[in-house]
Amino acid sequence: MGLQSALSTALTGMTAAETTIDVVGNNVANSNTVGFKASEAIFASQFLQTQSLGSFPTETRGGTNPRQIGLGTKVAEISPDFTQGTIEVSANPLDLAIQGDGFLIVQGGQGEQLYTRNGQLKLNADNELVTTTGQRVLGFGVDDDFQIQRTGLEAMEIPLGSAAVAQATQNVFLQGTLRPPAPGEVDSIVPGIIESAVLSDGSIEVPPNMADSDINAINPPASTTTAAVGAAGGTITVGDYTYRVTFVDADGNEGPASIEIGPVTNAGGQEIDLSNIPQADGTTFVDRNIYRANSAGSGDFEFVGSIGDATTTAFTDSVGDAGLPGGTLEQTTLDEANYTYYVTFFNTSSGLESRPTAQIGPESVTIEGRMIRLENIPQPASGGEFNAVRVYRNLASDDSSFYRIAELTGGESSHIDGAIDADIEVPGNEINLDGPTVSFGLSLLDVVRREGTTYQNVFEEGTLSFTPKKGGRSLATQELAITPTTTVQDLVNFMQQAMGIQETSPDPNFPIPGNPGGLVNADGRIEFVSNNGVDSELQVDLSAFQLTTAAGLVKSVPLGFTKTQDAVGESAVTDFVVYDSLGIPLNVRLTAVLESTDGNSTTYRWYADSPDNDPDSGAGIAVGTGVVTFDGSGSVTSVSNSTVSVDRANVSSASPLQFELDFSQTSGLDTGQSSIAASRQDGSGAGTLTSFIITESGAIRGVFSNGIARDLGQIRLARFSNNSGLEQVGDNLFASGVNSGLPVEGDPGEQGIGTISAGAVELSNTDIGQNLIELILASTQYRGGTRVITAVQQLFDELLALRR
Repeated sequence: MGLQSALSTALTGMTAAETTIDVVGNNVANSNTVGFKASEAIFASQFLQTQSLGSFPTETRGGTNPRQIGLGTKVAEISPDFTQGTIEVSANPLDLAIQGDGFLIVQGGQGEQLYTRNGQLKLNADNELVTTTGQRVLGFGVDDDFQIQRTGLEAMEIPLGSAAVAQATQNVFLQGTLRPPAPGEVDSIVPGIIESAVLSDGSIEVPPNMADSDINAINPPASTTTAAVGAAGGTITVGDYTYRVTFVDADGNEGPASIEIGPVTNAGGQEIDLSNIPQADGTTFVDRNIYRANSAGSGDFEFVGSIGDATTTAFTDSVGDAGLPGGTLEQTTLDEANYTYYVTFFNTSSGLESRPTAQIGPESVTIEGRMIRLENIPQPASGGEFNAVRVYRNLASDDSSFYRIAELTGGESSHIDGAIDADIEVPGNEINLDGPTVSFGLSLLDVVRREGTTYQNVFEEGTLSFTPKKGGRSLATQELAITPTTTVQDLVNFMQQAMGIQETSPDPNFPIPGNPGGLVNADGRIEFVSNNGVDSELQVDLSAFQLTTAAGLVKSVPLGFTKTQDAVGESAVTDFVVYDSLGIPLNVRLTAVLESTDGNSTTYRWYADSPDNDPDSGAGIAVGTGVVTFDGSGSVTSVSNSTVSVDRANVSSASPLQFELDFSQTSGLDTGQSSIAASRQDGSGAGTLTSFIITESGAIRGVFSNGIARDLGQIRLARFSNNSGLEQVGDNLFASGVNSGLPVEGDPGEQGIGTISAGAVELSNTDIGQNLIELILASTQYRGGTRVITAVQQLFDELLALRR
């Protein structure tokens, strides 16, 4: 084969030199490519031509070596150099440099996983972390609570300016002093008590009002009547006699009696004739009664008969003493004064009495001997709750005191009043102007309050807004919808919740002292007993209730609450803000109240209120209570309960928000006045993502405008058993090769994987000097090969010349 093989052998050397030049050129070209790994062309000899295998030594010969002629070289491998490149600090926080083994995992154009050492990263329009050539960087993402989800690789997102986070409060740290009581002070701890004006049951039948024209002063009959002895035949005994006449209405009521008529002397057995008897009007009075006394100016006047009509002017008395029909004239007349009246309905069996009509009158009595007649007296409904009518009148000596003058059970529509004060002013006879009191089951629409002499319904359908005070500080306004089914019990519960009165303790070993809460007294007043302590004292101003009617009108509700007992007891109060899981600020008020003391310790109870408490139903603001005990040195020895729980039932926040009160920095020393304050709390409102850092372990930590840091993702790296077996796909990217081994994924710093340096890049590891030397050697090799070919060509030329 001789010269021919020399040509092919030289050609392989030239080809190898060309490959070296290509590799060196690529290395030099990428000397400034971040993360580039230089390559090296590695050669191996090609097949050999064996002319002799040689021989082994014998006794007579020393042996010969093989005779082999090489047939050139070949490129055995182009091997990347994965040694660490120089780390250079950059000004871009997104730049990443991998120190040690490993590759960033990125997503290729077809969704496949590719690998790179080029850490020059940026954010795209979707806030995704991508390479300079647009491949998304992969890792573990986070859920809505910013918890790393290690379930599958996904594109890393850094949502600057759009992501928001909040920190729910978990702890509130308190400081201050809750002083021990002075001697005897504990004995004087009393709760504050408030009560409303008297409220009446407006659902019970009420008499319709009477007109002022329904009462009239009436005079006695005129004194023109004369008496004279008549014919014989009577049975009247001997004596002097006088008479009096009264007018009678259809209900049998007698008006004032006339002055005495007579005297007339009867010698015995004679009749006595009365003449010129005044006529009645026939409308108000339909009859006249005649009374006779057996001695002029003295003795009782006994009934002797009635005329039977309104117009007859004569009457003959022939009735002897033994034959008197019976009935003594017992009549008084009113003192000169102004009189007003009330009428009520009454049940003679149950004792139930309605509230009265509006005031009737006044009617003035200015002439001695007058009475007052009431007509058109209303009657209770047939078959209803009442079977009688009561009539009340003021005293002549006191126009504001009303006493009962009559109880009508026969359906009478009129009554004549001639009662004097001494007869009616007796205990238990006074009028109850407020009428039947409210009960828990009464509809609010039937609640009535008396204002002086008038009555008005307190509520109507609409929305009731309630803004109470506690300890002199306003509480948040709460609302109650008033419908026909809303009861007094609903109102009491609503007010108790809105004022934060706590009746029970979560710890049965430390029950809440006293009897706090709301009730309806027997006199129709709604009463509330506060929790102990001056700062727990309740107050309901005249403007505390505002009712927005169905028509949109806003008006005050006059429940008229007043204080009936002042609160006494050492206390302190503080207001602070906490945050729920959505970062919504919630107001909380903490009141600490002296509860008890003994020779070894002092105990304070804390109450927590939050106007932002949002339970499933109701308007409760009470969110917790417990006791704190201090020893003789003023140090906290125990806390029965330290948890505050704020409901968020109708808000999308996590419910309830629960946080702990830390009393460790409070003391029980005597500083003259108790005080307490919240020094700090660990929650925060919502904040947006403003910056981030990438740690050595690949964790992306976002920093929000509220100071909170949260995980945004976890960058993952991959390493291979044989990096040189990776397939280069351009753009500084590698793909798994058949000889690279499977990728071993992990967080930076784990499983032999290198760490990450943020704000830095790994420079190309191309060695320019070494590559230039390799370039010189390759070019020399190439030229040498060409010389071999030239020499072979010359030899061929000589062979061809032999023909000549």
